[in-house]
Amino acid sequence: MDQLTNALRKITVLVTRPEHQAEKLCHLIENSGGNAIRFPTIEIVDVVEEKKLNTLIDQLNTFDIAIFISANAVKFGIKHIRSRGKWPKSLKIAAVGKSSVKALDSLGLIADIFPIEQYNSEALLSLKEMQNVDGKKIIIFRGDGGRELLAETLRNRGAIVKYANCYQRSVPETDPSPLYKLWERGELDVIVTTSNEGLQNLYDMVGEQGRPWLLCTKIIVVSERAVDLAKRLGFKSKPIVSAQASDEAILNSLIAWNSMQNT
Repeated sequence: MDQLTNALRKITVLVTRPEHQAEKLCHLIENSGGNAIRFPTIEIVDVVEEKKLNTLIDQLNTFDIAIFISANAVKFGIKHIRSRGKWPKSLKIAAVGKSSVKALDSLGLIADIFPIEQYNSEALLSLKEMQNVDGKKIIIFRGDGGRELLAETLRNRGAIVKYANCYQRSVPETDPSPLYKLWERGELDVIVTTSNEGLQNLYDMVGEQGRPWLLCTKIIVVSERAVDLAKRLGFKSKPIVSAQASDEAILNSLIAWNSMQNT
């Protein structure tokens, strides 16, 4: 067994990404010798109320920039847009992260504006294309709710900003008892969570019975905001922050953590 396929041997990782987004990371973990447990803490579904979304989509050619918050925003947003017509050629596309850029590319669209190092709202806002936006009309495709930083900052810079909520997030109705059994046997080593909402949902989903185990389990997160949330929730050790939210970066964080356990 070579170094790569042995890197996570005997390690069990709880992956909390939405079901349709978890498989690549799970396969990377398994190909590195680890055991990946799928336990989605967010369920992504289509928007129920389409009237407001369709009204905005019908006015899409009046906007200057369309921002996609996530790959899910791309998937659901483009589906709704194409059901009502074609993408306006004059509309520039901005994406927050690498996964959004890839999702756009897979649908035949090219992102004009996107950060190349950090993948978050702050990184997008730091780009020169997002500085001089006074008077520009910007539409943000996202799920229901979420951070307001992007829209608030752009509005403070003089932009006219509209939200296009194109999908919804909900808490899955999943039985947590298999996790209890893993914890009881000492067989759940580390948890990967890639959003504050997912982490909060996990805390709620395991209930009072599972929380003492949960709060003693090491977690890997993708932002300092998640570190702050983990502290507020009562986690006993500081989370590991992955350099990026990509599957490859998370895998590297898992391997680095496991290597430290064995030294």
